[in-house]
Amino acid sequence: MSNEISPKRLAFFERYLTVWIFLCMVVGVALGKLAPGFTMDLSKLEFVSGSHVNAPIAVLIWLMIYPMMLKIDFTSIGGVAKKPKGLAVTLFVNWLVKPFSMAFLGWLFMSHIFAPWISPELAKDYTAGLIILAAAPCTAMVFVWSYLTDGDPVYTLVQVAVNDLIMLVAFAPIVMFLCGVANVVVPANVLVTSVVVFIVIPLAAGWLTRTVLLKSHGKDWFEKYFLPKFHPVTIFALLLTLVLIFAFQAENLTTRWLAVLLLAVPIVIQVYFNSTLAYLLMRKLRVPHNVAAPGALIGGAIFLNSPWRWPSRCLARIPARRWRRWSACWSRCR
Repeated sequence: MSNEISPKRLAFFERYLTVWIFLCMVVGVALGKLAPGFTMDLSKLEFVSGSHVNAPIAVLIWLMIYPMMLKIDFTSIGGVAKKPKGLAVTLFVNWLVKPFSMAFLGWLFMSHIFAPWISPELAKDYTAGLIILAAAPCTAMVFVWSYLTDGDPVYTLVQVAVNDLIMLVAFAPIVMFLCGVANVVVPANVLVTSVVVFIVIPLAAGWLTRTVLLKSHGKDWFEKYFLPKFHPVTIFALLLTLVLIFAFQAENLTTRWLAVLLLAVPIVIQVYFNSTLAYLLMRKLRVPHNVAAPGALIGGAIFLNSPWRWPSRCLARIPARRWRRWSACWSRCR
């Protein structure tokens, strides 16, 4: 009798997740065009007035993050300090590579390769938008990626917490340096609300649920029977989130499709470049897969799915004429 453990395989639904995501994009755009009033009303529902945190998306992200939080054993958080390589690589890629690589790609594509299709002034505006997006690492969706890749939940939590703390002090200086402007302001109310909504609340709910059920039913029941029930919920919430995001952006995607395509090129290249770099560095340093896989995705991610979304006025106040024009353009993408 063989003692070998058969390799874990993706289920049918997860194996074709790319197909389902594409279909959700199509459905979202169709919903936005066919029911503009309904989608507009949904997009205006904020978790807290003035927070720019969309309530329906917040609920769906809770459904995605909560199962991940249930896995966190808080007694093992101290062990992260004994294996800092994964965290170091993620921080290196997020803060020393990603903003600068996006600045280079934005300059290369917007000012040179795409010069026949856009004006020099608009090229500068688009480059600024790309830099601002890349300078803010993704937060909430990180937990979903870690969950889907069988990542270490404790390590992922620490990575997110450290990134959020660094964002408070590093975001504005990096944007000021790369964009060459002053008076960049990090909107503290938006950031605090986002951290509370997408980290503190699901973390507290997960800790409370885990503590109560481990005491009442035991670890074996909790891990074998309770946790698996949430996997389809996570996938469903992820796909429905994509439907809403594309529904909210349907008008821009269909009327400003050229701008969307031009901006998508450097974003896609940047995501693949930085995630590959992060994973290869971790592999070189012999970081375990359950840290390297989510860490690579964190390293390549940008804040597109964040509660801040795309309006630049939520990210910076830049008092130059060309920046006002860019801000007005992107504020319509809410």
